[in-house]
Amino acid sequence: MVQNKDFFNQKKIKTKPEGFSKSRQQLHEIIFEAETKEGRLFDIALLIMIVASIVTIMLESVPSYYAQYQTFFYKIEWVFTIFFTIEYLLRIYAVYSPRYYIFSFFGLIDLLSIIPGYISLFIPGMQSLMIIRGLRLVRLFRIFKLDAFVIQGNHILNALVQSRNKLIVFALSIMLLVTIFGSVMYLVEHDINSQFDSIPRSIYWAIVTITTVGYGDMSPRTPFGQFMASIIMMMGYVIIAVPTGIVTSSFINTKDVNTQTCPNCTKEGHDRDAKYCDQCGIAL
Repeated sequence: MVQNKDFFNQKKIKTKPEGFSKSRQQLHEIIFEAETKEGRLFDIALLIMIVASIVTIMLESVPSYYAQYQTFFYKIEWVFTIFFTIEYLLRIYAVYSPRYYIFSFFGLIDLLSIIPGYISLFIPGMQSLMIIRGLRLVRLFRIFKLDAFVIQGNHILNALVQSRNKLIVFALSIMLLVTIFGSVMYLVEHDINSQFDSIPRSIYWAIVTITTVGYGDMSPRTPFGQFMASIIMMMGYVIIAVPTGIVTSSFINTKDVNTQTCPNCTKEGHDRDAKYCDQCGIAL
C-alpha cells in the first residue's frame, strides 16, 4: 500500500515542460515573483501605473476636469490600456500552462481591467469600469514582503472557503425569512399603508430591517405591523452574530503559508515547507 502511494506521488510530481526556454523562465521570475531586483522593480512600476490609471479615471469623472482635459484623458487611458494589454499577454507567455493563469482570480481581474477600454470604442463611458484595476493593488503585500499581512489574508480567505457551505445555508435561510416577513407585512399593512403596496417592496423593507440598516423610508402603522417590526429588529442583532461565529470557527483549521507563486498554475499560498504545488504538482 505504501509503495502504491509513493508511486502515485512520484507520478504527480511534474517538472518544467520541454520547450520552456530560459528566457521565459527569467520572464516568469520578473513578472510573477518579487525576490529579484528586476522583479521588484517591475512590480513597483506596475503598481505606479495602476495607481496612476485609477487616479486618471477618478479625475475624468469630474465634469470641470473632463471638459478641459478630455483629449488628454482619452490619450492617457489608451496608454494605460495598451500597457496592461502587453503585460497581460506577457503573463500568459511566462507561465507553463496559460489556461491556469487565464482562469485564475488574478488572471480574470487582469483581463477585466483591460476589456472596458476596448468596449468603450463601441459603448462610450465603459472606460469607467477600468476602476477594477484597484483590485490588482492586492499584490502590494507580496511585493513589499509584508508576509504577516499576506498570511493573515490567506487565513481569512481559507476560513471563508471552508465555511462556504454553512454560509450558503445561512444566506438561504435569511432569504426565506425576509420573504415570509415581507409577505406577512404586506398582508397586514397594504390596506392602510401605501408604502407596503407590493410583496417585493415589503420584502425590501424586511431586508433593511433585519440587517439593522433602517433607512426609515418605509415604516409600519398598524399595531400588529409595529409588533412584527420589533421582532424582526431584535432578530437582526442575533442574526448578525451567526456568520461571524461560522467564519471564526474556521480559523482553527487554517495553515501557515508562504507567498511563492507556482510557475505552472500561478497559485499562491503554499505551505511554508512545500516543494511542489498542491494544486498542479509542479516543482516550486
